[in-house]
Amino acid sequence: MKAIQMVRPLTGAALLAMAAGLCLQAQTPAAAPPPSGGKVAVIEIQAAIFQTKEGQKALADLQVKFNPVKTKLEAKKAEIEKNQDALRKGQNTLSPEAQQKLARQIDADTKSLNRDTDDANNDLQEENQKLMNDLGGKMYALIAKYAADKGYTIVLDVSAQTTPVVWASPSNDITRDVIAAYDASSAAGTLTSAPIRPPSVTSSKPSSGITK
Repeated sequence: MKAIQMVRPLTGAALLAMAAGLCLQAQTPAAAPPPSGGKVAVIEIQAAIFQTKEGQKALADLQVKFNPVKTKLEAKKAEIEKNQDALRKGQNTLSPEAQQKLARQIDADTKSLNRDTDDANNDLQEENQKLMNDLGGKMYALIAKYAADKGYTIVLDVSAQTTPVVWASPSNDITRDVIAAYDASSAAGTLTSAPIRPPSVTSSKPSSGITK
């Protein structure tokens, strides 16, 4: 019997959780030690971006947009699994012709599902890029201003597990303050944008997308 192509598994997690795994698109090297006497701050940039009111709305909008796609993919996967179960149970009852027909259907549906999953991933990546170009640029500009106003000489992103920061005092964590400053600036209409990769702020790049 013809081998049946394996289905690329889909996660059952909400798109909100997947979108929350987004991060800035470029990864910068670990920051050099600050000059003697310099003030150092740490920030969880992912949390800072997505816990702002604008970030939360962007995630909600992304979820609304991609939930129908996710539901459609899950329905296709469920149909394939139903046919696979029917094929297993029909090994002794279905004719060889019927088994071959069902196996061909499963294979065709699996290929279609995998193509659709790839398309969904590509679409989500494009939306990720647009989202981070907007929110990430404004967040970096705000961090630069906040750090200058508060006299910080360096700001380290501790979002990633591979961060070089082993420990930092909670008093050095500016995440909550930056979120509040971002929301206030957004409400006042004074947010500006900056390049995603300034020299004074590190970033990380976890994976994102629809798991395959």
